[in-house]
Amino acid sequence: MSIKIKRLHPDAVIPKYAHADDSSFDLVAVEDVIVMPGETALVKTGLAFEIPAGYELQVRPRSGITLKTKLRVQLRTVDAGYRGEIDVIVDNIAEDPFGNVVSYLSHIDGNDYRADGEIYPNETYIIRKGDRIAQGVIAPVAKMEFEEVDELSDTDRSNKGFGSTGVN
Repeated sequence: MSIKIKRLHPDAVIPKYAHADDSSFDLVAVEDVIVMPGETALVKTGLAFEIPAGYELQVRPRSGITLKTKLRVQLRTVDAGYRGEIDVIVDNIAEDPFGNVVSYLSHIDGNDYRADGEIYPNETYIIRKGDRIAQGVIAPVAKMEFEEVDELSDTDRSNKGFGSTGVN
């Protein structure tokens, strides 16, 4: 299957799969974005997709960024009818309760970069142009019909939700 992609920014990177068996492709930032503690930022990819009817594009976090930083890419669904730019929503969940300030920016690769004389709260991150910030998955969408009923069938689990199976 072929997906049509429109480059909206001259530096946008057309996605590709890194390995033959990969289910996702990387989404790359087209500009530098600074994300301070407690802030939410929109990271532009410079790309618009023509997703075929019956499919969706899922924007997902990259596991290394989630493990190594306080940045959290928010899961996003892009429906087949959307033709705008694919942006990535990024939260910085760091908290700096002591108000420490630093003259460097943390990067998603684990390195620190000088802030060119600027002062930022500790754990302020910079996403650089060209960084692989998220991943995308094209997935089929199952359509259902919804039927209102007075009762649902019973199961062993019933309405036991979060933590119902324990941790051991």
